[in-house]
Amino acid sequence: MYSMEAVLGAHQKRNELLTASSNPLAGGVAWIEGELYPLAEARIPILDQGFLRSDLTYDVPAVWDGRFFRLDDHLDRLEASCEKMRLKMPLDRASVRAKLVEMVAKSGIRDAYVELIVTRGLKFIREYQSYENNLYLMVMPYVWAMRPEMQMTGGPAVVTRTVRRTPPGAMDPTIKNLQWGDFVRGWLEAMDRGAVYSLLPDGDGNITEGGGYNVCVIKDGVLSTPSRGVLEGVTRKTVLEVAAAKGYKTVVDFVPVDALYHADEIFICTTAGGVMPITELDGQKVGGGQVGPITRQIWEGYWEAHYDPKYSFAIDYP
Repeated sequence: MYSMEAVLGAHQKRNELLTASSNPLAGGVAWIEGELYPLAEARIPILDQGFLRSDLTYDVPAVWDGRFFRLDDHLDRLEASCEKMRLKMPLDRASVRAKLVEMVAKSGIRDAYVELIVTRGLKFIREYQSYENNLYLMVMPYVWAMRPEMQMTGGPAVVTRTVRRTPPGAMDPTIKNLQWGDFVRGWLEAMDRGAVYSLLPDGDGNITEGGGYNVCVIKDGVLSTPSRGVLEGVTRKTVLEVAAAKGYKTVVDFVPVDALYHADEIFICTTAGGVMPITELDGQKVGGGQVGPITRQIWEGYWEAHYDPKYSFAIDYP
């Protein structure tokens, strides 16, 4: 039931029904200053510090087949990020949760990419004790960081040569943010080198992450993922739980760049796409150039978890 072919085929059918919908919110919906708008019509104040200086934090849960997946984990991380940045959520948690469920239900989108953004607001940081923060909510059709057809065969990546991940001493990577200068440069390098995905080293010989995704390396049945200089991904958390449940050892620690060139399998993971196999690194095949057996097992276990009441709950659509 949860094979790559079955999962992606069912998604395609749901997407076709969504495309045919006459619902004006089927293309996405945004909540701004207490009002709902079709996503394409949504606007924010140009003087918002989130826009001017990327002074914000955000999080991205997802809905799959009409079920919200690990929403509370994402809200936990968003609240922790706000606390670190001295931001205050304009709505209480229960209200945010209820508004998101309402938005998804009204949109009719069954596979959704959901985004919550908390910005500094209209005042500069020096006035942080007197400002009112802004909250923006968005629901849109599911976003794929790796296209479904590429997931079947795996994608090409590079370890960047000209770009290093911004160090934790300069920017806390555990706070989800949009200061993506290093990631954007990494993508440009990847494209210049004929690849799609960039994996950024830290300058000390270790790999970190890429633009919105964690990196996982498999060698001799052991799954390793970096511990420093990375976002503590909710998708990565699910991957580690799935791998452990299937009997594989998992390690969260420093991962030397060199380990990638000797890996049996590599994949990247994020809410927008799930488990995404990497079958080519720096122009060389990874594990024979095929999606590896452990990656495939984790891929299937990840999507199976979306139907587990421990992780998800069903939305009551009109």
